[in-house]
Amino acid sequence: MPKRSDTLKTVLLALELLRRIPRNRKVSASELHEQIAGLGLDRDLRTIQRQLEMLSEHFDIERDDRNKPYGYRWKERAQGLALPMLSEQESLLLTLAEQHLRNLLPASMMKSMEGFFVQARTNLGPSGNSRREREWLSKVRVVSTTQPLLPPKIRPGVFDEVSNALYANRWLTVDYRNAAGKKTKSEVMPLGLAPQGPRLYLVCRYRDFDNERSLALHRIISAKASTLSFERPRDFDLQKYDDDGRFGFGEGKRIRLTFRIERGAGSHLLESPLSADQQVKEIGDQLEISATVVDTAQLEWWLRGFGDRVSEIRRDRT
Repeated sequence: MPKRSDTLKTVLLALELLRRIPRNRKVSASELHEQIAGLGLDRDLRTIQRQLEMLSEHFDIERDDRNKPYGYRWKERAQGLALPMLSEQESLLLTLAEQHLRNLLPASMMKSMEGFFVQARTNLGPSGNSRREREWLSKVRVVSTTQPLLPPKIRPGVFDEVSNALYANRWLTVDYRNAAGKKTKSEVMPLGLAPQGPRLYLVCRYRDFDNERSLALHRIISAKASTLSFERPRDFDLQKYDDDGRFGFGEGKRIRLTFRIERGAGSHLLESPLSADQQVKEIGDQLEISATVVDTAQLEWWLRGFGDRVSEIRRDRT
Protein backbone atom coordinates (compact mmCIF):
# COMPACT_ATOMS: atom_id res chain seq x y z
CA MET A 1 0.00 0.00 0.00
CA PRO A 2 1.54 3.36 -0.98
CA LYS A 3 2.55 5.72 1.80
CA ARG A 4 0.38 8.74 2.45
CA SER A 5 3.29 11.08 1.57
CA ASP A 6 3.79 9.31 -1.78
CA THR A 7 0.08 9.62 -2.57
CA LEU A 8 0.17 13.34 -1.75
CA LYS A 9 3.19 13.87 -4.00
CA THR A 10 1.43 12.07 -6.85
CA VAL A 11 -1.66 14.26 -6.44
CA LEU A 12 0.44 17.43 -6.33
CA LEU A 13 2.28 16.36 -9.46
CA ALA A 14 -1.00 15.71 -11.28
CA LEU A 15 -2.36 19.13 -10.25
CA GLU A 16 0.78 20.92 -11.41
CA LEU A 17 0.64 19.13 -14.76
CA LEU A 18 -3.02 19.98 -15.23
CA ARG A 19 -2.34 23.64 -14.47
CA ARG A 20 0.41 23.76 -17.09
CA ILE A 21 -1.32 22.03 -20.00
CA PRO A 22 -2.25 24.85 -22.43
CA ARG A 23 -5.41 25.26 -24.54
CA ASN A 24 -4.17 26.87 -27.73
CA ARG A 25 -0.95 24.95 -28.33
CA LYS A 26 0.56 21.55 -27.60
CA VAL A 27 3.14 20.90 -24.92
CA SER A 28 5.46 17.89 -24.73
CA ALA A 29 6.26 15.73 -21.73
CA SER A 30 9.86 16.95 -21.75
CA GLU A 31 8.74 20.60 -21.61
CA LEU A 32 6.49 19.85 -18.65
CA HIS A 33 9.30 17.86 -17.05
CA GLU A 34 11.54 20.96 -17.14
CA GLN A 35 8.80 23.13 -15.67
CA ILE A 36 8.11 20.67 -12.86
CA ALA A 37 11.81 20.32 -12.09
CA GLY A 38 11.93 24.08 -11.51
CA LEU A 39 9.40 23.63 -8.70
CA GLY A 40 11.62 21.15 -6.90
CA LEU A 41 9.43 18.15 -7.76
CA ASP A 42 12.02 15.49 -8.51
CA ARG A 43 10.37 13.19 -11.04
CA ASP A 44 11.95 11.48 -14.02
CA LEU A 45 10.65 11.95 -17.56
CA ARG A 46 9.03 8.50 -17.66
CA THR A 47 6.96 9.34 -14.58
CA ILE A 48 5.73 12.53 -16.26
CA GLN A 49 4.84 10.55 -19.39
CA ARG A 50 2.83 8.01 -17.37
CA GLN A 51 0.99 10.78 -15.54
CA LEU A 52 0.10 12.49 -18.81
CA GLU A 53 -1.20 9.23 -20.28
CA MET A 54 -3.39 8.72 -17.21
CA LEU A 55 -4.64 12.33 -17.21
CA SER A 56 -5.51 12.22 -20.91
CA GLU A 57 -7.74 9.21 -20.20
CA HIS A 58 -9.69 10.88 -17.37
CA PHE A 59 -9.79 14.53 -18.47
CA ASP A 60 -10.65 16.35 -21.70
CA ILE A 61 -7.02 16.40 -22.76
CA GLU A 62 -6.03 15.77 -26.34
CA ARG A 63 -2.92 13.65 -26.92
CA ASP A 64 -1.35 14.03 -30.33
CA ASP A 65 0.56 10.78 -30.86
CA ARG A 66 1.10 11.15 -34.60
CA ASN A 67 4.69 12.24 -34.07
CA LYS A 68 7.14 12.01 -31.23
CA PRO A 69 7.42 13.67 -28.83
CA TYR A 70 3.69 13.48 -28.13
CA GLY A 71 1.86 16.77 -27.64
CA TYR A 72 -0.81 17.52 -25.03
CA ARG A 73 -3.42 20.25 -24.77
CA TRP A 74 -6.94 20.78 -23.47
CA LYS A 75 -9.63 19.96 -26.00
CA GLU A 76 -11.38 22.90 -27.65
CA ARG A 77 -14.51 22.95 -25.46
CA ALA A 78 -12.99 21.44 -22.34
CA GLN A 79 -13.70 23.28 -19.09
CA GLY A 80 -10.22 22.48 -17.83
CA LEU A 81 -9.31 22.24 -14.19
CA ALA A 82 -11.44 24.12 -11.71
CA LEU A 83 -8.55 26.02 -10.13
CA PRO A 84 -8.36 29.78 -9.56
CA MET A 85 -7.56 31.54 -12.84
CA LEU A 86 -5.39 34.60 -13.23
CA SER A 87 -7.21 37.90 -12.91
CA GLU A 88 -6.70 40.72 -15.43
CA GLN A 89 -4.37 42.51 -13.02
CA GLU A 90 -2.36 39.35 -12.32
CA SER A 91 -2.11 38.68 -16.06
CA LEU A 92 -0.75 42.18 -16.66
CA LEU A 93 1.77 41.84 -13.82
CA LEU A 94 3.01 38.46 -15.04
CA THR A 95 3.30 39.63 -18.66
CA LEU A 96 5.41 42.63 -17.65
CA ALA A 97 7.46 40.41 -15.32
CA GLU A 98 8.17 37.98 -18.16
CA GLN A 99 9.32 40.82 -20.41
CA HIS A 100 11.59 42.59 -17.93
CA LEU A 101 12.75 39.89 -15.50
CA ARG A 102 13.66 37.13 -17.97
CA ASN A 103 17.38 37.71 -17.42
CA LEU A 104 17.03 38.26 -13.67
CA LEU A 105 15.43 34.93 -12.71
CA PRO A 106 16.92 31.42 -12.84
CA ALA A 107 16.13 29.64 -16.10
CA SER A 108 14.58 26.73 -14.17
CA MET A 109 12.18 29.11 -12.40
CA MET A 110 11.18 30.78 -15.67
CA LYS A 111 10.45 27.36 -17.18
CA SER A 112 8.40 26.32 -14.15
CA MET A 113 6.30 29.48 -14.61
CA GLU A 114 5.81 29.00 -18.36
CA GLY A 115 2.24 27.76 -17.96
CA PHE A 116 1.26 30.90 -16.05
CA PHE A 117 3.00 33.16 -18.57
CA VAL A 118 1.10 31.47 -21.40
CA GLN A 119 -2.20 31.91 -19.54
CA ALA A 120 -1.38 35.57 -18.84
CA ARG A 121 -0.59 36.25 -22.50
CA THR A 122 -3.79 34.48 -23.56
CA ASN A 123 -5.86 36.52 -21.09
CA LEU A 124 -4.43 39.73 -22.57
CA GLY A 125 -4.77 38.56 -26.17
CA PRO A 126 -7.18 40.03 -28.75
CA SER A 127 -9.83 37.42 -27.92
CA GLY A 128 -9.76 38.25 -24.20
CA ASN A 129 -11.87 40.75 -22.29
CA SER A 130 -8.93 42.59 -20.67
CA ARG A 131 -8.91 45.56 -23.04
CA ARG A 132 -7.53 48.17 -20.63
CA GLU A 133 -4.87 45.81 -19.27
CA ARG A 134 -3.89 44.88 -22.84
CA GLU A 135 -3.67 48.57 -23.80
CA TRP A 136 -1.43 49.24 -20.78
CA LEU A 137 1.33 47.16 -22.39
CA SER A 138 1.57 49.78 -25.15
CA LYS A 139 1.45 52.68 -22.66
CA VAL A 140 4.69 51.95 -20.77
CA ARG A 141 8.26 51.46 -21.96
CA VAL A 142 11.76 51.28 -20.51
CA VAL A 143 13.81 53.90 -22.40
CA SER A 144 17.57 53.66 -22.88
CA THR A 145 19.68 56.58 -21.64
CA THR A 146 22.35 55.88 -24.28
CA GLN A 147 22.41 55.00 -27.97
CA PRO A 148 20.25 51.83 -28.24
CA LEU A 149 22.21 48.72 -29.23
CA LEU A 150 21.03 45.25 -30.09
CA PRO A 151 21.95 42.71 -27.38
CA PRO A 152 24.89 40.44 -28.24
CA LYS A 153 23.95 36.82 -28.85
CA ILE A 154 24.36 34.42 -25.95
CA ARG A 155 25.06 30.84 -27.00
CA PRO A 156 22.25 28.31 -26.42
CA GLY A 157 22.29 26.77 -22.96
CA VAL A 158 24.78 29.24 -21.46
CA PHE A 159 22.24 31.37 -19.57
CA ASP A 160 20.46 28.26 -18.27
CA GLU A 161 23.65 26.75 -16.87
CA VAL A 162 24.91 30.05 -15.44
CA SER A 163 21.65 31.10 -13.79
CA ASN A 164 20.92 27.65 -12.38
CA ALA A 165 24.43 27.37 -10.93
CA LEU A 166 24.10 30.85 -9.42
CA TYR A 167 20.70 29.97 -7.93
CA ALA A 168 21.91 26.70 -6.39
CA ASN A 169 25.38 27.94 -5.29
CA ARG A 170 27.16 25.39 -7.48
CA TRP A 171 30.57 25.60 -9.12
CA LEU A 172 30.53 26.41 -12.81
CA THR A 173 32.97 25.38 -15.55
CA VAL A 174 33.21 27.94 -18.37
CA ASP A 175 35.01 28.14 -21.69
CA TYR A 176 35.58 31.86 -22.13
CA ARG A 177 36.94 34.07 -24.89
CA ASN A 178 37.88 37.55 -23.70
CA ALA A 179 37.69 40.78 -25.71
CA ALA A 180 41.20 40.19 -27.05
CA GLY A 181 40.21 36.76 -28.37
CA LYS A 182 42.13 34.68 -25.81
CA LYS A 183 40.37 31.44 -24.82
CA THR A 184 40.54 29.93 -21.33
CA LYS A 185 38.74 27.13 -19.49
CA SER A 186 38.16 27.76 -15.80
CA GLU A 187 36.12 26.73 -12.79
CA VAL A 188 34.37 29.69 -11.20
CA MET A 189 32.15 30.43 -8.22
CA PRO A 190 29.10 32.37 -9.56
CA LEU A 191 28.17 35.23 -7.23
CA GLY A 192 25.94 37.65 -9.14
CA LEU A 193 24.23 38.45 -12.42
CA ALA A 194 23.79 41.99 -13.72
CA PRO A 195 22.42 43.43 -16.97
CA GLN A 196 24.23 46.56 -18.15
CA GLY A 197 22.33 48.00 -21.06
CA PRO A 198 22.02 45.21 -23.65
CA ARG A 199 24.83 43.14 -22.06
CA LEU A 200 24.66 40.61 -19.26
CA TYR A 201 27.55 40.04 -16.85
CA LEU A 202 28.37 37.25 -14.41
CA VAL A 203 30.28 38.26 -11.28
CA CYS A 204 32.38 35.34 -10.07
CA ARG A 205 35.53 34.17 -8.31
CA TYR A 206 37.98 31.83 -9.97
CA ARG A 207 38.85 28.74 -7.93
CA ASP A 208 41.68 29.40 -5.46
CA PHE A 209 41.27 33.19 -5.81
CA ASP A 210 39.46 35.59 -3.47
CA ASN A 211 38.89 38.53 -5.83
CA GLU A 212 35.92 39.02 -8.12
CA ARG A 213 35.82 39.19 -11.91
CA SER A 214 33.04 40.06 -14.35
CA LEU A 215 32.48 37.77 -17.33
CA ALA A 216 30.30 38.84 -20.25
CA LEU A 217 27.80 36.05 -20.95
CA HIS A 218 28.01 36.55 -24.71
CA ARG A 219 31.74 35.72 -24.54
CA ILE A 220 31.14 32.41 -22.79
CA ILE A 221 31.57 29.66 -25.38
CA SER A 222 30.12 26.95 -23.14
CA ALA A 223 29.13 26.55 -19.50
CA LYS A 224 28.38 23.54 -17.30
CA ALA A 225 27.06 23.64 -13.77
CA SER A 226 28.74 21.21 -11.39
CA THR A 227 27.03 19.00 -8.83
CA LEU A 228 29.46 20.39 -6.22
CA SER A 229 28.10 23.24 -4.12
CA PHE A 230 29.93 26.01 -2.28
CA GLU A 231 29.30 28.26 0.70
CA ARG A 232 28.50 31.75 -0.56
CA PRO A 233 31.23 34.15 0.68
CA ARG A 234 29.98 36.41 3.44
CA ASP A 235 32.40 39.15 2.45
CA PHE A 236 30.83 39.60 -0.99
CA ASP A 237 28.08 42.16 -1.56
CA LEU A 238 26.79 42.68 -5.12
CA GLN A 239 25.48 46.16 -4.32
CA LYS A 240 28.87 47.23 -2.92
CA TYR A 241 30.54 45.70 -5.98
CA ASP A 242 28.36 47.97 -8.13
CA ASP A 243 28.79 51.00 -5.84
CA ASP A 244 32.56 50.60 -6.13
CA GLY A 245 32.24 51.11 -9.87
CA ARG A 246 33.35 47.61 -10.79
CA PHE A 247 30.83 47.40 -13.63
CA GLY A 248 32.20 50.71 -14.89
CA PHE A 249 35.75 49.28 -15.03
CA GLY A 250 36.89 50.84 -11.77
CA GLU A 251 38.62 49.57 -8.65
CA GLY A 252 36.55 51.31 -5.99
CA LYS A 253 38.79 54.41 -5.69
CA ARG A 254 36.76 57.50 -4.76
CA ILE A 255 37.73 60.98 -5.90
CA ARG A 256 36.44 64.51 -5.59
CA LEU A 257 35.62 65.41 -9.20
CA THR A 258 35.40 69.07 -10.17
CA PHE A 259 34.72 70.43 -13.66
CA ARG A 260 33.03 73.24 -15.53
CA ILE A 261 30.31 72.57 -18.07
CA GLU A 262 28.19 74.79 -20.31
CA ARG A 263 24.80 75.40 -18.75
CA GLY A 264 22.87 73.92 -21.68
CA ALA A 265 24.88 70.70 -21.55
CA GLY A 266 24.92 70.32 -17.77
CA SER A 267 21.52 71.56 -16.61
CA HIS A 268 20.31 67.96 -16.20
CA LEU A 269 22.85 67.57 -13.36
CA LEU A 270 20.74 70.02 -11.33
CA GLU A 271 17.91 67.49 -11.45
CA SER A 272 19.97 64.27 -11.40
CA PRO A 273 23.10 64.93 -9.31
CA LEU A 274 26.28 62.89 -9.61
CA SER A 275 26.27 62.29 -5.84
CA ALA A 276 24.47 63.24 -2.64
CA ASP A 277 27.22 65.74 -1.77
CA GLN A 278 27.26 67.44 -5.17
CA GLN A 279 27.85 71.20 -5.11
CA VAL A 280 27.09 73.63 -7.95
CA LYS A 281 28.35 77.13 -8.60
CA GLU A 282 27.06 79.35 -11.39
CA ILE A 283 29.90 81.06 -13.22
CA GLY A 284 28.56 83.14 -16.11
CA ASP A 285 27.02 80.75 -18.64
CA GLN A 286 28.77 77.77 -17.06
CA LEU A 287 28.16 75.51 -14.08
CA GLU A 288 31.00 74.37 -11.85
CA ILE A 289 30.17 70.89 -10.58
CA SER A 290 31.90 69.24 -7.65
CA ALA A 291 30.97 65.73 -6.45
CA THR A 292 32.45 62.65 -4.78
CA VAL A 293 32.36 59.78 -7.28
CA VAL A 294 34.10 56.50 -8.03
CA ASP A 295 36.93 56.89 -10.53
CA THR A 296 36.13 54.58 -13.44
CA ALA A 297 36.70 54.25 -17.16
CA GLN A 298 32.96 54.75 -17.57
CA LEU A 299 33.28 58.17 -15.87
CA GLU A 300 36.07 59.11 -18.29
CA TRP A 301 33.94 58.09 -21.29
CA TRP A 302 31.03 60.12 -19.91
CA LEU A 303 33.15 63.26 -19.56
CA ARG A 304 34.63 62.83 -23.03
CA GLY A 305 31.13 62.65 -24.46
CA PHE A 306 30.64 66.38 -23.74
CA GLY A 307 33.63 67.32 -25.88
CA ASP A 308 34.79 70.93 -25.49
CA ARG A 309 31.68 71.84 -23.52
CA VAL A 310 33.51 70.51 -20.43
CA SER A 311 36.70 72.16 -19.13
CA GLU A 312 38.97 72.51 -16.09
CA ILE A 313 38.53 68.89 -15.00
CA ARG A 314 40.19 68.10 -11.68
CA ARG A 315 40.35 64.81 -9.76
CA ASP A 316 41.35 64.98 -6.09
CA ARG A 317 41.77 61.87 -3.97
CA THR A 318 39.43 61.67 -1.00
